[in-house]
Amino acid sequence: MKVTKSVTLFYILLSFSSLTTSSPVVDTDGNEVRSNIKYNVLPIKRGNGGGLSIAVRDVQCPLNVVQKNNESEIGLPLKLYPLENKQQVINLSTDLNIVFKVATTCVQSTGWRLDSVDEITGRRYVSTKGIVGSPGPQTVDNWFKIEKYGNGNGYKIFWCPTNVCKSCKLVCGNVGVFVENDQRWLGLSDVPLVIGFKKSLD
Repeated sequence: MKVTKSVTLFYILLSFSSLTTSSPVVDTDGNEVRSNIKYNVLPIKRGNGGGLSIAVRDVQCPLNVVQKNNESEIGLPLKLYPLENKQQVINLSTDLNIVFKVATTCVQSTGWRLDSVDEITGRRYVSTKGIVGSPGPQTVDNWFKIEKYGNGNGYKIFWCPTNVCKSCKLVCGNVGVFVENDQRWLGLSDVPLVIGFKKSLD
């Protein structure tokens, strides 16, 4: 009877632990990534481009998300806003908005948004004008996740919101890079861009 009670207590504690612990995303200094801090997103592998920024693609506005060609360019600072507003530490697999903290000539949000399929290339690119917050079917394209990549220090950005719209049927995918006309455009790809988060000095 004592053994049974001990085993039962063990599984109760184990279940409680699994529910109350989570895996935070950490920056290049080993600190937890937080929603109130700005970061530059940089590739882990050297010689694989620079940080993330914005550029004009087909129309002047909204702007599209790109990776700088030169690895010495750190790109623009951004913030991550999780679905749970009170959550400050960014955890893996959390639905979140990604927002560049910069003013542009477009009088629009600099929040990330996954565009519909491009009629010419057949690809889905990442642009801006994404609504921050307001989870639901109308904003499902504005939510991303941070996932661990492999066993090293790298992460990947993944589009597959699970708690924003549970009734939505999505074709999920990694956010990678397409090189077109000497520009590195972000979009859904089989090959993810492996990144790290460096605390911004801005």
